[in-house]
Amino acid sequence: MVMPGRQAGVRIVSLLPAATDIVAMLGLTGHLVGRTHECDWPPGDLADVPTVTGTSLPEALTSREISAATAGGAHRGSSLYQLDVTMLEDLKPDLILTQDLCDVCAVSYARVNDAVRLIDLDTRVVSLEARTISGILDTVDAVAALTDTRGRAAEIRADAERRLAALPGPSSDAPTVLFVEWLDPLMPGGHWVPEQIAAAGGRSLLLGPGAHSTPHLWSVVADLAPDVVVFGPCGFTPERTIDELSVAAGQPGWADLPAVRQGQVWVVDGPAYFNRPGPRVVDGAEILAAILAGRPDSRARQVSVGAG
Repeated sequence: MVMPGRQAGVRIVSLLPAATDIVAMLGLTGHLVGRTHECDWPPGDLADVPTVTGTSLPEALTSREISAATAGGAHRGSSLYQLDVTMLEDLKPDLILTQDLCDVCAVSYARVNDAVRLIDLDTRVVSLEARTISGILDTVDAVAALTDTRGRAAEIRADAERRLAALPGPSSDAPTVLFVEWLDPLMPGGHWVPEQIAAAGGRSLLLGPGAHSTPHLWSVVADLAPDVVVFGPCGFTPERTIDELSVAAGQPGWADLPAVRQGQVWVVDGPAYFNRPGPRVVDGAEILAAILAGRPDSRARQVSVGAG
């Protein structure tokens, strides 16, 4: 076995899209020998990397149907995601990157460990468990330490800290922002998303930094009266999100929200910039800052949803 930590020969399997982002930013895409079916960045660079996972969920399901399929965690990830153990054995990775943060987001650390023991691979399995922006940068350092890329990790951290410091930052009179991570049921953005909002110059509603997202009733939104609403559902493209915005528009009091009346309802690419615990969350904070400053770029779409 080539021990992880020696970049020249390390063979990496990423079972988490955020881990694939980190591998790419560390300049290790050429060492990636396996990935998930959801790994899609950098575009074009992963076409020849085998996928070792699949899902039993049909692509066309709505938010409500997906929620029903997961049954509040009843699947616990085991039947939502299939791991091709035979392919994993054939790939003979030195390092497998996975997670244990969300059982309905990716194959779990425990399941991967069980598979590695079953096929008797001499492989290191590492779980990346970031819940904050600082934690995300720590996971970059952790992968770098295993792949002899600490110098590049230091550059990534320095760049992230510089860019975050350049943003407006928190303020007591900042506009209130509701980030919608799931539409039906309503789930606000948690973990690092409140930090992204604060860095951008807004005040996060419902959740604070590091908090795990849980379902909320849409009726609470009318009472909160957010100044800005941003939709970035987990795993949804902006187009797919727009197709489901009727869920929000049909809620009592929606048309009277300050965000709706002032045209401050936005759709963003959640998987790219908000849902995944990778360095691109800094881009997400910059996208939010541009929205709040009235200078949004092409990565945010202003939408008119039930404004009457």
